[in-house]
Amino acid sequence: MSADAQAAIQAVWRIESARLIAGLTRLVRDVGVAEDLAQDALVAALEQWPESGVPDNPGAWLMATAKRRGIDQLRRRATLDRKHAELGRELADGADDDFDAVTEERVEDHLLRLIFMTCHPVLSRDARVALTLRLLGGLTTPEIARAFLVSEATVAQRIVRAKRTLAEAHVPFEAPGGHERAARLESVLEVVYLVFNEGYAATAGEDWVRPSLCSEALRLGRILAGLAPDEPEVHGLVALMELQASRLRARVGADGEPVLLADQDRGRWDYVLIGRGLRALERAQALGAPLGPYTLQAAIAACHARARTQEETDWVRIAALYDALSQLAPSPVVELNRAVAVSMAFGPAAGLELVDALAGERALATYHLLPSVRGELLARLGRDDEARVEFARAAALTSNERERTLLLRRSAARPTP
Repeated sequence: MSADAQAAIQAVWRIESARLIAGLTRLVRDVGVAEDLAQDALVAALEQWPESGVPDNPGAWLMATAKRRGIDQLRRRATLDRKHAELGRELADGADDDFDAVTEERVEDHLLRLIFMTCHPVLSRDARVALTLRLLGGLTTPEIARAFLVSEATVAQRIVRAKRTLAEAHVPFEAPGGHERAARLESVLEVVYLVFNEGYAATAGEDWVRPSLCSEALRLGRILAGLAPDEPEVHGLVALMELQASRLRARVGADGEPVLLADQDRGRWDYVLIGRGLRALERAQALGAPLGPYTLQAAIAACHARARTQEETDWVRIAALYDALSQLAPSPVVELNRAVAVSMAFGPAAGLELVDALAGERALATYHLLPSVRGELLARLGRDDEARVEFARAAALTSNERERTLLLRRSAARPTP
């Protein structure tokens, strides 16, 4: 198979796989079986399309093929319980339906149900991330493994266990309503943002950023915004990701080294993404609900996006927004970020006081950004020897090679005479 043909098929798969699996899950009521059928259809495409060409409606071709494979599997079994017999008849009765007839009428509902299913709280956080990237992002097991720096076997095991857990827990293929919807939506948004954050600031490895993960998270967020247009926090998350993604090109130097916000060339920021992010923030705010944590973080990111220079940044407003965020979603990490904003608005001594108050937080005991921030504030106060100690401690805690190099360089730096 030529490289061009393989690339074309993979592109089709990325576009159609989530819709295909969602439509099949509606039919078979088992996300594991649905994915197996979809993968069988992909294998058939890889075998046939290089010779026959990509069909005019590739999604319909994949759906019809997957359904035929499902019927064949059921008919080959020596014994069938009543449920399987009924499922076989249901599939057979609609065997001639094309992809559009099965999924297009309510494709939004099917995709939304699939997102809620893959992000169900019955699964661990790692399992939710892996399953969502596999079924909705269309990523392969090796791609997920490379992105999160774990073995392919680990990712494969997480996905298998996740599908088994969903089946054993009889998780329904539905988008919940009422209070349950709000609780489950929080899990969905958390998974999408976890994927984005791993791309924006990689926790380990040799790369400071992984733009492909940011792109996948943005794609999932945009899909979710289209499926749930009345949920302000969905738009808030999309706004936050668009605004942060706008800085990706400026976050790394020519050799891949980290470039901190204060040192970034703002001419390299993506102002198309900034425009999209600001519009998404407006949509979140226009829905009239109290601002949620993602929308508040997006408002903070908007303050940076609107500033054409570091000096123009409205740090007083950012500090106020962090005050609101700490009231709504208190956490040691939020407090650390608030301390940075306070230091920029009211001086490093004010920020250092807040940072020192976090010294006993167990959640930050191995968090490298705590000594990193403390080192920065000490350096701004002229306490260079203490600052170097903090930078060295931060370097020892981080698992990211690029970040470690940056922190060690700062630890070794001598004060300017």
